[in-house]
Amino acid sequence: MPIRLAHINKTFGQQQVLKDISLSIADGEVVGLLGPNGAGKSTLMKIILGLWKADAHPESVRDVPAEMGYLPENNPLYNEMYVREYLEFIQRLNKKIPAHGNRVNELMERVGLTQEANKRIGQLSKGYRQRVGLAQALMQDPDVLILDEPTTGFDPNQLAEIRPLIKQLGQDRTVILSTHILQEVREMCSRVIILDHGEIKADLPMTEITNLEELFHQTTNN
Repeated sequence: MPIRLAHINKTFGQQQVLKDISLSIADGEVVGLLGPNGAGKSTLMKIILGLWKADAHPESVRDVPAEMGYLPENNPLYNEMYVREYLEFIQRLNKKIPAHGNRVNELMERVGLTQEANKRIGQLSKGYRQRVGLAQALMQDPDVLILDEPTTGFDPNQLAEIRPLIKQLGQDRTVILSTHILQEVREMCSRVIILDHGEIKADLPMTEITNLEELFHQTTNN
């Protein structure tokens, strides 16, 4: 099921964070939501997820799939739990997933956590902690996977590991990747939406972009 938003606005106090956002995302797209800090990327994703409500507007539309996975920027985890223990806990919390079966094993293998299964989450590097976050976001086999700044603070080796994994995950679901790092979009995305000051400044397939840096600077004045 595609994502469709129309005339989405969001205001906090006197500040309008999103301004008349309209977009459609087809099944199977890997979309880079690109913009400087404070552009409104996280707010838009939380509205897509249904965590926040858009401002009331007679023409507003939010039409999204029922099953969505989410990896927030700060990736809250239980550091004292073991990797397998934590993922089995997440599995039990979700009543749509049978408690028996090999779902946890499948996910650990998919995201490269099998060798870390019996380690405490607090002992893992940031890269592997993000893998745990990805596994929990995939637990329900969602139609849409939403990732908020998934590689912030990574070193070059961690980036080299996680970027191909995220790109691979986009082969069988829609992925929306929020970032302010242009290299992320070039390497992983089939389409880019540039957001600045709460407005969509550009929305193009990557095949039509010859110079992403120039487009970004022109549309955001950064």
